[in-house]
Amino acid sequence: MHIISRKKLLDFCKQHADALSPLDEWFRTAKKAKWKHLDEVRQVYPSADGVGNFTVFNIKGNDYRLIVSIDYESQTIFVKYVLTHADYDKEKWKNDPYF
Repeated sequence: MHIISRKKLLDFCKQHADALSPLDEWFRTAKKAKWKHLDEVRQVYPSADGVGNFTVFNIKGNDYRLIVSIDYESQTIFVKYVLTHADYDKEKWKNDPYF
């Protein structure tokens, strides 16, 4: 998978250093993946959830949420949001026009 963009992950880690290792692990795993649909994602990340047009990953247990858009055909992941659980629960990310 091609991931756009790692910068969002790194920027989030500037404020939340404890997310660095789990996000880096997710990045390395996703980069090597050749997922064709959500069921294949769930084989690696059982808690991954399809919400609207996005896929949501729990990061560092349930502390953070990574929200991405996956284009399985082009093998591209678009990092949309990295949020604390509290910010995720506010649901402002659902205002994204692609949601």
